[in-house]
Amino acid sequence: MNFIAEALALLTRVLYDFFGNYGLSIIALTVIIRSALVPLNIMSQKSMIKTQALSSKQNEIMRKYPNDKQKQNEELQKVMQENGTMGCTGCILPFLQIFFIWPIYRIVSQPLLFIAQVSKENIANIAKIANMDPSVVEHNDIQLLNVLNNNGEVLNEAISEGYIKASQLIDLDFFGIDLTLIPSINPITIMERPEQYLPLLLIPIIVVITSILSNRLIEILRPDYKQKKEAKERAKRNKGAGTEPQNQAELMSQMMIWMMPIMMVVTTFMLPAALGLYWVVGGIMGIVSQLLVYFMFTKPFENKKRELEEAKKHAFDKKDDSKEDKDSKKNKGGKKSKK
Repeated sequence: MNFIAEALALLTRVLYDFFGNYGLSIIALTVIIRSALVPLNIMSQKSMIKTQALSSKQNEIMRKYPNDKQKQNEELQKVMQENGTMGCTGCILPFLQIFFIWPIYRIVSQPLLFIAQVSKENIANIAKIANMDPSVVEHNDIQLLNVLNNNGEVLNEAISEGYIKASQLIDLDFFGIDLTLIPSINPITIMERPEQYLPLLLIPIIVVITSILSNRLIEILRPDYKQKKEAKERAKRNKGAGTEPQNQAELMSQMMIWMMPIMMVVTTFMLPAALGLYWVVGGIMGIVSQLLVYFMFTKPFENKKRELEEAKKHAFDKKDDSKEDKDSKKNKGGKKSKK
C-alpha cells in the first residue's frame, strides 16, 4: 500500500510541475486512475452480456432442479465457467475504488512527504524550527506546509539548513480555494471564512448528485435491466409467489454500489477538500465511463438481440402462414373430390 501511495505521489508531483496548480494535479490524477479502470468496466459489461445470453440455459436449470437451490447454484457456476463469465465481476470496480482511498488520503494529508518528497527526518527538523511537535506532523504535515508558505523566516532557515528546497514548496490553493480545509456545515466556522467554506460546501453536494446519478445509470444501463424489471413486476402481481432470492454475488455487488456513496459523503466532511475533489471528478468520470461502455458494447448487443428475436418471430409467423395455406388447399381438394 505504501508503494502505491509513493507511486501515485510521484505522479502527482509530475502533474503539479506540469500544471503548476495543486487542484488541477488532483483532477488529472483522478482522470488517469479512472481511465485505467475503464477496461475493468468493459470486462464487467461483457460478462453481464454473456450471462444474459445464457438466460435460456439458466431457466432450463431452474426447471430441472426446482427445489434444489444448491444444485441450481452448482450447475449455474459450471455453465458460467464454461462460457467465460464471472459471477462477481461487478464487485471488482467498487472494491478498487475503495482500495485507492487510503493512498489518496495519505497523499493529500502529507503533501510535504509524498508530493514535495521531503524526508521524514527533515520534516521533523522543520517542525522544530516552526516550534511544532514533530509527532503532530508525522501523519499530517499540511499545517507545517502552510507555515512554510506563509512564514518567510521559518522557510529561509529550513532552506539554509538544507532541510528543504524552494522548488519543493507546493501552493495548495485551487483558484483561491484552500484544498487543505475540511468542508463544514457549522455556521460559526463558515462565517469565520465564508469565501473559503461556502465554495467547499459544493463538494459534498456534487458528490451526492454524481453518486445518485452514477448508481441509477449502473442499474438502468445493465444488459439485464429490462429482464429484471419485468421479473419484479411479475413478482408484484403474484404476491403469493414472492420474489426470487438474489444470489450472493448480486447482493455483494449491490452492497458495494450503495456503500461507496455513503462513505464518500461522510469522508468529505472529515478529510481535506482535496480528497472531496477526487470524489467529485471520480464520480463524473464514472458517469462518462458508464455511458461510453453502454454505447460501445451494451447497446449494440441489445440491438442485435432485438434483431434476432424479430427474425425468429418473423420466421415463426411465416411458418404458421405456410401451414395455414397448406391446410386451406387440402380442405379445398377434399371438397372437390367429394363433388
